[in-house]
Amino acid sequence: MTTPAVPTAPRIPEAVHRRRWAILGVLMLSLLIVVLDNSILNVAIKTISTPAPTGLGATQSELEWAINAYTLVFAGLLFSAGLLGDRIGRKKVLLGGLAVFGIGSALAAESGTPAQLIAFRALMALGAAFVMPATLAVLMNVFEREEQPKAIGIWAGGVGLAIAIGPITGGLLLAHFWWGSVFLINVPIVLLAFGLMMWLVPESRDPNPGRLDPVGVALSVVGLVLLVYGIIKGGELADFTDPTVLVTIGAGLAVLAAFVVFEKRSDHPSVDVGYFRNKVFSAAICVIALVFFALMGVTFFSVFYTQSVRGYSPLQTGLLLLPLAAAQLIFAPRARLVVDRIGVRATTTAAMLLLTATLAAFALLEADTPIWLLEVVFFCMGAGMAHIMTPTSVVIMQALPREKAGSASALSNTFRQVGGALGIAVLGSVLSTSYRDGISGSLGTLPEGLRHTAGESIEATLGVAASLGDRGKALVGPANDAFLHAMHVTALCGAGVALVGAAVVAAFLPGRPKPVPADAEEEQPARTTS
Repeated sequence: MTTPAVPTAPRIPEAVHRRRWAILGVLMLSLLIVVLDNSILNVAIKTISTPAPTGLGATQSELEWAINAYTLVFAGLLFSAGLLGDRIGRKKVLLGGLAVFGIGSALAAESGTPAQLIAFRALMALGAAFVMPATLAVLMNVFEREEQPKAIGIWAGGVGLAIAIGPITGGLLLAHFWWGSVFLINVPIVLLAFGLMMWLVPESRDPNPGRLDPVGVALSVVGLVLLVYGIIKGGELADFTDPTVLVTIGAGLAVLAAFVVFEKRSDHPSVDVGYFRNKVFSAAICVIALVFFALMGVTFFSVFYTQSVRGYSPLQTGLLLLPLAAAQLIFAPRARLVVDRIGVRATTTAAMLLLTATLAAFALLEADTPIWLLEVVFFCMGAGMAHIMTPTSVVIMQALPREKAGSASALSNTFRQVGGALGIAVLGSVLSTSYRDGISGSLGTLPEGLRHTAGESIEATLGVAASLGDRGKALVGPANDAFLHAMHVTALCGAGVALVGAAVVAAFLPGRPKPVPADAEEEQPARTTS
């Protein structure tokens, strides 16, 4: 007769363990507003580009910066935000981040110019940078390891929920209120999340935190801003050989290289470069960046396709995105079951190939393509995303010790945001350059002053056409044709990037998961108080 093994003591306090699912709900609500803000803005892009009083008359470059100002500040501060949460407490930074995000949302709603909108979006990003990494870090500290894949899957499904709610909410608001309402809607959600967080979420921190790294943060922000600004400027000028563009991009790359060197030599880096010696961790991080590079760049133009070319309203555009959101909501929590059966590598490789195919499918869309085909594409895209984000997030979060959850989450979200920012910049520039080349031959009869303005984007062309009355109707057909050609070129570029991601996961991610002994985790647990 053998003596039964003594069960391993749980690492999570019982009081916290009992309310872990309620805590996850609060974390998802906090995540909701950060993701919802971008999905709402995507629907409002066309309205904001409309001249006052309906919108702000933002150019395509200004629209890209309205998105990238948020993304760049968010990505640049995530390093420091994750480290600060590990150091002083994740609940504290969550609450502070929510407060700043709410204030920035209220100010963005009252923006009077594109420049003000860009500035207040940056303020919102400052708050969001402290919210996003802390949600995953808290999750890792209220769930035992065996439940973490399920919890992360539900967390990722929350992104799908936000994708669904954002465009529909944005469309409803734009149908009844002014464009600023898409930002003002964040304020009541922030207040609700703040109250629930005060009540339910426990405090947790790293018992051995590092010091803050202001030099590293400054280098990362400056480098990213210079790099993406140069890329956007190149698309705006339709000339990437322009000296200003080359100098700006070169300076950005040089500053980012200095950032990497500084972090390697620092005894308190905001990002430990040593993490990347783990090939699985590096591959997962790389794939997240490539996925969002392709996805954000392609979805940026889908709004113009549905609204400008197909003539759908903002609300109808939001409803068209429902299959994408529904697929993520359905499959993200269940992706772990597929991983258990066939392994991380097979799951993510198949999903990356599916995503590649859906991005390439945009190259087949025309002005009269049956809209149900676009819905099928969106559903398949969402299914692919669900089977990429959940497994790679689990790989990243479990690759580092639990007490470093803030750092792991910050790295994951940073690469996602940087990939998305560069995707919008690079593929947005490809779209802009291709469109300008395609429409230029039809603008010869316009006055010289209008010619450059009309060539910036399809919205600019249609705006000029409307101002010319009957004389401008001849521009509508060529504008649609030029945009469709530009969209096809951009979609194929995005598909190529996704195909590179498929090769990366096939080469480096692990196969079937192996059982992890209960005592295999780090001996030093993160401090969690109920």
